[in-house]
Amino acid sequence: MLQPFYPTKLEAEIATKKAGKGKLALVLGGGAPNATLMAGALAAFAERRVEFDVISTSGAGALIGLLYLAPKQGNAVQALAHTREMGVADLLYRAFPVNFKVFNKPGTAADMYRDLLAANPFVQQVLAHSNNSTLNRLAADWLQLMWATLCPSDLSNQSLGLCAHVPFVEQLIDFEEIAQLAPAFYINAYNLTQRRMDIFDKRQITPEHFRAALSFPFIYPPYRLGEDDYIEGAAIDCLNFKALVNDDKANPGCETDIKTIVVFDILGSETLLRKPRDLYDAWVLSIITPLVEVARDDLKLFEYQHNRDGNGQPKRKLLKVPLMSSVPVDQLPDVLDWSSSNLNTLYQVGYEAGVQFCNQHAAELGLQA
Repeated sequence: MLQPFYPTKLEAEIATKKAGKGKLALVLGGGAPNATLMAGALAAFAERRVEFDVISTSGAGALIGLLYLAPKQGNAVQALAHTREMGVADLLYRAFPVNFKVFNKPGTAADMYRDLLAANPFVQQVLAHSNNSTLNRLAADWLQLMWATLCPSDLSNQSLGLCAHVPFVEQLIDFEEIAQLAPAFYINAYNLTQRRMDIFDKRQITPEHFRAALSFPFIYPPYRLGEDDYIEGAAIDCLNFKALVNDDKANPGCETDIKTIVVFDILGSETLLRKPRDLYDAWVLSIITPLVEVARDDLKLFEYQHNRDGNGQPKRKLLKVPLMSSVPVDQLPDVLDWSSSNLNTLYQVGYEAGVQFCNQHAAELGLQA
């Protein structure tokens, strides 16, 4: 449920400066395996110093958006480039195609175990040198797999999800900084208790809200906030346009005077669909397949129902960053893999697409050509 809020002094100054020009908004959709594709494009935007007035996110887009605006370590470009470290060494991934770095065992004992590992100097040394060479990466990832295997877990047939709720997020994002950000920022999450889509703005977002917004069913159990249970908003609404649509009487958005919207639509592409390679791959595709049509419908609904005036003309300019269509054809069979080579390739493809997009739309982005 959208919560009304009032602009800070900084936001008011920015709004005054841009009065009459209209706001520039960014929509980051879901799609965790392809997060580095978005990260690469945003790194290109950060290098060109593109300034968005509003950023609306769902699913994995929330992580990438917050790394862009409020990284815990380093600047935005460094933080976004670091997403490539989520990948698993290719040789190891081929033998065991599961991302044990991103998806962690659940339970209190598992949390304590991870805290002990994080405080261990040997572990920190291994991770610090993992990028020195391909062999170092393989050795470090193999050790991380062994540590993950030894991790205790309370997973049982009574569990409501397979994994712990993103336990590493505080290491990546400076949550204390979010409320002070100049752009408006939104994350959506579906409220199972109230049966509605809730949208959290930057003054509400904590690690708990973030985890609620990334609780994809079966992978993660529903996340409890107050008296309500939440699942990932992207499971139902892959593109969080609701924060931007202030003319929807049933669910009015918070934003007005938006002139241009830039969209990162990862999921709404048929190139994600293919014949599975094995049973695990079939399970991954069973998650992605319905979301392709959901994301595509979200974009069509916005374009034809919420972005047309009485004469059928667009109310706001909609610019789509061609990320998935930029992926080389020979890379498409591996595009959902968590292998290091795939994430590195996707990041570079995203970066090059972002550079090209900035050059083509310099005027709309407020850049010098």
